[in-house]
Amino acid sequence: MTSIDGLINKIISPLVDYPKDIEISHNESDRFMEYHLRLNADDIGRIIGKHGHVIQTIRTIVYSVPIGGQKKARLIVDDEKQ
Repeated sequence: MTSIDGLINKIISPLVDYPKDIEISHNESDRFMEYHLRLNADDIGRIIGKHGHVIQTIRTIVYSVPIGGQKKARLIVDDEKQ
């Protein structure tokens, strides 16, 4: 679990203006290990990118890391609108 947290943090930190505001929390279900990413509101657009290309690339990298068992990783960007 912590290795994926570190991976997410290492990828996201250089892309944002407020790296100290990065928070990663976990939620486990039957099929997925969900990683919820909270950022400063000003950084959400940077992470999502134009047409969602940046977040899709980050998700591809995170999804490729084996978790163990039959579970799959899922990266969710939490924004204030939810």
